Amino acid sequence: MMNVTLKQLKYFEALARQGHFGRAADTCAISQPALSVQIKELEETLGTPLFERAARQVRLTSFGEEFALRVSDILRSVDELGELARAARKGLVGRLRIGVIPTIAPYLLPGIISNLTRVHGGLDVHVRETVTPRLIEELLEGRLDTAIVALPVSEASLEEVALFTENMVLIRPGADAGEPVPSPDRLREMRLLLLEEGHCFRDQALSFCNIQSAMPRDGLDGSSLSTLVQMVGAGIGVTLIPEMALSVETRSAPVSVGRFQSPQPSRTVGMIWRRTSPLAPQLTKIAEIVCQSAEEQRAASAEV
Repeated sequence: MMNVTLKQLKYFEALARQGHFGRAADTCAISQPALSVQIKELEETLGTPLFERAARQVRLTSFGEEFALRVSDILRSVDELGELARAARKGLVGRLRIGVIPTIAPYLLPGIISNLTRVHGGLDVHVRETVTPRLIEELLEGRLDTAIVALPVSEASLEEVALFTENMVLIRPGADAGEPVPSPDRLREMRLLLLEEGHCFRDQALSFCNIQSAMPRDGLDGSSLSTLVQMVGAGIGVTLIPEMALSVETRSAPVSVGRFQSPQPSRTVGMIWRRTSPLAPQLTKIAEIVCQSAEEQRAASAEV
């Protein structure tokens, strides 16, 4: 039997993902020389190179690419063993790795974390905020336990649980308050400010306005809803934001809020996790806490 260690496989996966010894070492929280030694020992054990080494980066050999697929399956299975052990305990304890998209995280996370730690005192919550495609990738690789995203994601190996639906609202300069809310056709003719490529909320806004994502636009692509709302306040254009963001994003900008006529644009927020996850029963209970947090957030926003 080959003397390949789990640690070596984790270091290999990090280097394959990062393509750089320094970045991979940082990810693994070890020194670069220590990582290099482990990778070299792994290659010697296997009897063949896994990486082509260049001055600024490394890339997988053809064998390394095939090896990476097997390693990913092995590490995911090991993670699921840990999940199986956690699922066998009473209650949910230990580390919970949860991903959240940026158009949800600032508005729901405080309530979610507060409610989770109150109900499950032994839970150690680790949060990862990034765009949906990256969350899906990390879920499939076993680096996350669950994620809160806009549905659907249409990934066969992931379970989708719808939690709630919320409307999108129009944000205009304060001087436009009282003006009729433009139709989607009219919005296409205005300077519509959107999140940058990769954000699902951008795609939802484009879909509502019936704008092809590949079409050139005279507008601004922002990295956050905060940036877009501040730009609207400066008179640069208009934008769409989800209702949950209203109380946070409009309190410090001279903007007005407009609501569309029915059918209003909306998004469905839900949780996703691997269909094979032993934590599925516990994650279903966590989904209920997320729904509760969303209700509390909506109630608090209505009072503002």
